[in-house]
Amino acid sequence: MSSHTHNHHHDPEKIKAIVNRLSKAIGHLESVKRMVEDDKDCTEVLIQLAAVRSAINGCGKELLKEHISHCIVHAVQDGDDGAVKELNDAIDKFLKSS
Repeated sequence: MSSHTHNHHHDPEKIKAIVNRLSKAIGHLESVKRMVEDDKDCTEVLIQLAAVRSAINGCGKELLKEHISHCIVHAVQDGDDGAVKELNDAIDKFLKSS
């Protein structure tokens, strides 16, 4: 659980773009699920899974940029040293799953 608070606002356009990218990844994953249910070629399923993973990683990268630009900048300005540690922990977890 995060200990720093969000006393600022994210760029709405950036957040909207991230949400849109996530929605596309969800739709893509649903189509991959249907491929498996329809017993499609395993090679094609694996290729599509790689594409979904790439899309999710791209979302993570954009969210990380947004977090650094807003949350971390404001946390440092407010003297919240814990926010940087939390960011490092989150990066470690995100990269471990890639």
